[in-house]
Amino acid sequence: MAKKKRLRLIAEMARKIRAYRELKSRPKESQKYALDYQSMRRPLTGKMLPVLAWQDIRRESRLFSLLAGMRLFGVGRMFTRKSWLEDHPEPSYWQITKVKVDYTAENMDHGKAWGILTYKGKQEKEVKEVEKVMYHDWRLIPKDMEQQFKDFQPLPEPPVRYVPYPPLLRAMILAQRGRAAGRTVTEEPALPLQRNVVFNKDYFRRQEEENRKKEGTAV
Repeated sequence: MAKKKRLRLIAEMARKIRAYRELKSRPKESQKYALDYQSMRRPLTGKMLPVLAWQDIRRESRLFSLLAGMRLFGVGRMFTRKSWLEDHPEPSYWQITKVKVDYTAENMDHGKAWGILTYKGKQEKEVKEVEKVMYHDWRLIPKDMEQQFKDFQPLPEPPVRYVPYPPLLRAMILAQRGRAAGRTVTEEPALPLQRNVVFNKDYFRRQEEENRKKEGTAV
């Protein structure tokens, strides 16, 4: 009869205590993303931020720097980013639905936020956590401009005109092109879904003659 495995209760309890202490000793976000605006270094890690970001850091705001001064911490309001405004003509923004503030942080300007993302005019259906809240390029969308962002109609996606070849046929085409060119070909072959055929006058003339032969001569 096999012996029953003895439970190592003390070892298991010690493991849980170590895991709890590691969790408690982890730096909070307010400590992790703290920034010395004079030296542009993070005190926790000593890492200096990129020089190209210094101008935005001094002029722009983090998301929670804006949320901390708003009613209900900005729930229901819309926020965008400077990089989105510069890079995309389509509206991109977050509509905040939930905020969890770190009350231990100075000025309560740290925490987590959730919302609905609209990126390049396409709105996602699920609520998810807002990313990159610590970046210094967040902007509040004024209420008189919110409807303008919401009324944007994205252009329909163009139809798919090409699809990739099956793996074996793709390998054969690449090998054939490589032998013809005398070098390795990296251009990916694509299979067109629509074929444009140009008919000349001879084609229609032959079609008429075939139709006459089938129909016979009128009596």
